[in-house]
Amino acid sequence: MIAPLVEVKNVHKRFSGVYALNDVSLTIAPGEIRCLAGENGSGKSSLIKNIAGVTQPDEGEIILNGRQYENLRPIDAIHEGIQVIYQDFSLFPNLTVAENLAINSQLEQGRKLVNWADMEKTAQAALAHIRVDIPLRSEVGSLSVANKQLVAIARALLHNAKLVIMDEPTTALTHNEVDSLFGVISELKSEKIATLFVSHKLREVLDISEKLTILRNGRKVSEGETSKYDEASITYHMTGHHISGERFTLAAVKDEIPLLAVDKFGLEGAFEDVSLKLFPGEIIGITGLLGSGRTDLALSLFGILPASSGEMRIDGKEVLIDSVDAAIRAGIAYVPEDRLTEGLFLERSVGDNIIATILHRIKSSTGFIDFKKAASIIKTWIDTLKIATPRSENPAQSLSGGNQQRVVLAKWLAADSRVFILNGPTVGVDVGSKLEIHARLRELASNGAGIIIMSDDIPEVVQNCNRVFVMHKGKIVREYKSSFNEDELISQIGSLK
Repeated sequence: MIAPLVEVKNVHKRFSGVYALNDVSLTIAPGEIRCLAGENGSGKSSLIKNIAGVTQPDEGEIILNGRQYENLRPIDAIHEGIQVIYQDFSLFPNLTVAENLAINSQLEQGRKLVNWADMEKTAQAALAHIRVDIPLRSEVGSLSVANKQLVAIARALLHNAKLVIMDEPTTALTHNEVDSLFGVISELKSEKIATLFVSHKLREVLDISEKLTILRNGRKVSEGETSKYDEASITYHMTGHHISGERFTLAAVKDEIPLLAVDKFGLEGAFEDVSLKLFPGEIIGITGLLGSGRTDLALSLFGILPASSGEMRIDGKEVLIDSVDAAIRAGIAYVPEDRLTEGLFLERSVGDNIIATILHRIKSSTGFIDFKKAASIIKTWIDTLKIATPRSENPAQSLSGGNQQRVVLAKWLAADSRVFILNGPTVGVDVGSKLEIHARLRELASNGAGIIIMSDDIPEVVQNCNRVFVMHKGKIVREYKSSFNEDELISQIGSLK
């Protein structure tokens, strides 16, 4: 019988008297591919941190490679072959790809001077391991979210790992990149390297894992062979109730004049000849491979990267959106792909984030903020969007991913926006929060807003959009109307080179 690589026995972990983990046990064998599922706040991160030695359990045992640790430290876990890729990537944004990948190797060798050739050789080998090609001398801060994720994965595989813990590793990856990652995980299995895979994407959970452990409110509520589960049963165990998967249906479009229309819209070097219309009450989707141009299109519609050709109309009237201010005045809102660096002021309070777009509207006659009015607006949106925070004064960084995304939405709802451009609206969000966000988007549409969802999460697009555009190399190559399904979209996107 093969000895377990990791044993977690009856672990309890409390924070301020509240259980983050309550009598949780888990065993991982060498080469095993196990998925850890659960909503935000279920205890997944706490369990990962206990295994990695970042935090210590209050009760219970952590055993690595047969050795029991009374006080497991991160360095002990690393020496035992535990590598963790956290959701925030833990990369140095001001260093190059090569430096991020090879800096530990240089330090371990005790070098006083950097051997640049050796560093780039190490980095190139790391990227080749997961079959990706990213310029080694690019600063990580300039990379897309997807490429940052890939750099983090490549780095984790450099250090004789026996278990790689991947916390939402596919958050910003396209289907082709996910397939590539899954191929790497399969290769790791053949090398007896285990993977603990944390994901909110249930289809991925079913596709990649052999065994599944589900947590809810700090307890293990289900565990077994993945083949015994389907998406509905996983959702039930994660949330505690059955959730309907009804598709969004569009009521008849009453207005012949579109809320938003672009004609032969283009941005040199990014996209060209994009024409589409968005009517009140519609939710349309734009999808495609990484580099398709959809994010650049979003940034142009919002005035961050002003278009170089074509025209845009709001309510039938031509507008020039050459700045973010112009977009906001036109009633356009943008929810970015990376909410942590682009969508929120993380160290500012939840309340400050909600009113960030309307400061000019809540000034008193003396020119100062009317705090009574601000407090009323903040409370309204916290209640309306069910943002889980004990106090609006708490920093945005203290919230879960789903609640952070609700704050981003609240910021634009407070601004009375009518056109919502959502780039990966539920990235890194658990299934319960995702469904609540989708419900809010449908409610916005039913009240006359127009919504554009830019996403490579095909189930999300299919469930929530009445029309879908596929982009490739900066152009719209296909439009799907009303009757389309996941297999059609996946096949179409997979055929693009």
